[in-house]
Amino acid sequence: MTTETLKDLKDFVQNSIDKGASSVEDVHKTIAGLPLDFIAKFGLLHDQAEKVKGLQESTIGSIYDTIRMVNEKSGEYAEEILLKTTEKTEN
Repeated sequence: MTTETLKDLKDFVQNSIDKGASSVEDVHKTIAGLPLDFIAKFGLLHDQAEKVKGLQESTIGSIYDTIRMVNEKSGEYAEEILLKTTEKTEN
C-alpha cells in the first residue's frame, strides 16, 4: 500500500466517524427530548421542561464534540506515524 493510499484510508475512516457521530448525536437529541417535548406540549412544567431540554442538548452536544475531537486528534497521530514510517522506509 502506498503512503497516499494509507492517507486516503485514514481520511475516509476519520470522515466516516465524524459523520456517524453527527448522525447519532441528532438521533440521541431527538429521542432524549421526546419526554420533555411531551411535558411541554401539555403545559405541564413547560418552562422547566424547556430549561432541562436545553441543558440536556448542551450535554449531549458536548459528548459528541469530545468524540469528534478525539477522532481529529487520532487522525493527526495516525498521520504523524505514517509520515515517520515513510521517512524510515525512504532512508
